[in-house]
Amino acid sequence: MFTGIIEELGEIVQVAPTAGDSALLGVRGPLVTSDARHGDSIAVNGVCLTVVEVADGVFTADVMGETLRRSALGALRPGDPVNLERAAALGSRLGGHLVQGHVDGVGELISREPAEQWETVRFRLPAALSRYVVEKGSITIDGVSLTVAAVGADEFAVGLIPTTLKLTTLGAKGVGDPVNLEVDVLAKYVERLLGDRLTDADASGATAHPGGVA
Repeated sequence: MFTGIIEELGEIVQVAPTAGDSALLGVRGPLVTSDARHGDSIAVNGVCLTVVEVADGVFTADVMGETLRRSALGALRPGDPVNLERAAALGSRLGGHLVQGHVDGVGELISREPAEQWETVRFRLPAALSRYVVEKGSITIDGVSLTVAAVGADEFAVGLIPTTLKLTTLGAKGVGDPVNLEVDVLAKYVERLLGDRLTDADASGATAHPGGVA
């Protein structure tokens, strides 16, 4: 589990294809590797990866083909910057929101509107995810916990403050660049619970009132 508060801007140093369609990813991150051990979880651009080895400020992680296909990690190349966050520790402050590190889909940056103290940035998102995104709700973009400022049919906007622009990859993203999206897991649980209730209610109604007559 993560919080969406980026700890460090790391760098991809290795992308090595392995068996099948998977890959071994090497990531430089002196801060997140300072106490990392084999088996620990580190989010890379919002994707939860398991540490295989750590040496000289670099950790490696196996990335399955499914992860490469369902996220923007497959587009990374050596030299690319990445957002890094270690798994949250029990008792630590929750500065962002609960983030699983399970990417729901890939979005696309479609516009940037600079202002005096911040930027409004718009992203296109897959149609299947739009129902989970609400104004003033939380969303994770490349591992960064953000508040939704506006919502459209297939897009949404967020406001990026100077700290976010400077300390994460979002400050350098250009129009057309892909981003990993993770919607608020609470929205998905609510949908599932309400769906089950409606299904149960429909079934009870059909039994109690045959033919639809009350």
